[in-house]
Amino acid sequence: MLLVALKSELFEVKMASFMKLANNLTRVGIGLAVGGAVINSALYNVDGGHRAVIFDRLSGVSQKVKGEGTHFLIPLVQTPYIFDVRSKPTNVPVVTGSKDLQNVSITLRILFRPEASSLPNIFVNLGIDYDEKVLPSITREVLTAVVAQFDASELITQREIVSQRVNDELTERAAQFGLILDDISLTHLTFGQEFTSAVEQKQVAQQDAERARYLVEKAEQVKQAAVITAEGDSLVPSLSPRHLLELEKV
Repeated sequence: MLLVALKSELFEVKMASFMKLANNLTRVGIGLAVGGAVINSALYNVDGGHRAVIFDRLSGVSQKVKGEGTHFLIPLVQTPYIFDVRSKPTNVPVVTGSKDLQNVSITLRILFRPEASSLPNIFVNLGIDYDEKVLPSITREVLTAVVAQFDASELITQREIVSQRVNDELTERAAQFGLILDDISLTHLTFGQEFTSAVEQKQVAQQDAERARYLVEKAEQVKQAAVITAEGDSLVPSLSPRHLLELEKV
């Protein structure tokens, strides 16, 4: 009986030691998990072609822009906002009026990107969706001002000049908001039905005028040919037989 009691007591001691070890391991595991979660929440990645702006609940938006790579932050205090700084295309359609009060429909294809150093100001003043707030507005503003300086016909004949002027003024305007415009293309240019009908009628009138001019010139040539033939026939009786024989040989 004494031996059995000793074995039972030894077993209980071993079990107590095991349970204590298990509890310690559980605490360590929980600590590691919590620590890993904290560390993970304190890290963030900035992919290639992107930049990060940090919002701090205590000091506001940081003016230092974070580049590509892995960075640390203070959990629950700091929040990263990621911006794509690669060039992106957008189409902006605008309907405006020309100098001679014709309706003009224009579409610009713009290749744009934010200036990295201006991202904190862009975030504060415009937000993440800055392009949707800025580009349609300034494009409409610039196109309205430029197109109003040309007649509808000049918009067609001087298209390169119009495009260059829009390019210069829109690039300058976008720079005020921290945006870089890599390319601006005028992809669509149409006019109202009234102007289109007038252009078609003018083309038809020009074609009719060309056809009438051709008929007049042709009639003039036929008339001249008839005169020359008549003059030749009138000279035949006055020619001597020897001259007539020479003409027949020719």
